[in-house]
Amino acid sequence: MQRRQGLLRILLWLSPVLFVGAVLLSIMYGAKNIHPSTVWHAIFHFDEGDVNHQIIMHSRLPRAIGALLIGAFLAISGALMQGMTRNYLASPSIMGVSDGSAFVITCCMIWMPGGASSLEMIAFSMVGSALGVAIVFGLASLLPQGMSPVNMAVIGLIVGTFLSGVSAALASYFQISQNVSFWYNARMHLMSPDMVKWAIPLGVIGILLALSISKSVTVLSLGEDISKGLGQRTMLVKLITTLSVVILSGISVALAGKIGFIGLIIPHIARYFVGLDYRRIVPVAGVMGALFLSLSDLISRFLNYPFETPIGVVTSLFGVPFFLYLIRKKGGGNHA
Repeated sequence: MQRRQGLLRILLWLSPVLFVGAVLLSIMYGAKNIHPSTVWHAIFHFDEGDVNHQIIMHSRLPRAIGALLIGAFLAISGALMQGMTRNYLASPSIMGVSDGSAFVITCCMIWMPGGASSLEMIAFSMVGSALGVAIVFGLASLLPQGMSPVNMAVIGLIVGTFLSGVSAALASYFQISQNVSFWYNARMHLMSPDMVKWAIPLGVIGILLALSISKSVTVLSLGEDISKGLGQRTMLVKLITTLSVVILSGISVALAGKIGFIGLIIPHIARYFVGLDYRRIVPVAGVMGALFLSLSDLISRFLNYPFETPIGVVTSLFGVPFFLYLIRKKGGGNHA
């Protein structure tokens, strides 16, 4: 355990350097490689007439920052969901949260043909996240053993598939399939700079909520009876936790579409290093999630160079084996 904590301290101390390095590598490498000196001049001496400067400031820098934000947001969301439900399979991509966001965004594009602003799109995505959470947990509470990890995962996948199918049907009928495909295929290279600007302050609110409730989530993860016995207002804790998940997941989908498995994998890795205290799990998961998605984004550019591989393919390469491993190791019972 001491060795794990030592490695973790090194990671956390180096995290600012790693974040800067991840951003720099993300800007430099892609279909067209850019020299570090050009990156420096673009950031500190921007020239609108320079094509490389335009690429850096309007495409690659927002993408690099967005990857860090999304990775952190999804990892924190997954950690909160796992702690709140005592479900080791809980994550935004599996529990229908991301599909709910994409569904509402599809409806928004149909009934607001003039287009929505970046802030409005994030808001609609949050509404969709809340819808996905409500449907999945509502159905799970009505079914026998519905709250068990495997059953909830199945319900989440069914609800997600249903919402995706309805979205595809609506998009086809109203002839917007090409526009909607962005939110279902996670195209990192189409990151909106304006949306990234809104995502930062809104994401800070979501993270502060997560940190403020993390101690209560630790108690709740021990079981609802224990939590109530200690005088905790469990319903209030669940509401604040859900609000944080809705905010962070909604922002993530609005920025780059559905990206799977980060909220499943990273919280388990963080828990392996820091134990069961969510006051530590939440920030550590955020750091690890940010670095994981940044690394995955870089890998996606070189798997089929010079063409990009969808980021969901890369995260699935890690996520699917991990998902099957968890089911085999822990079975279908509830776990803290």
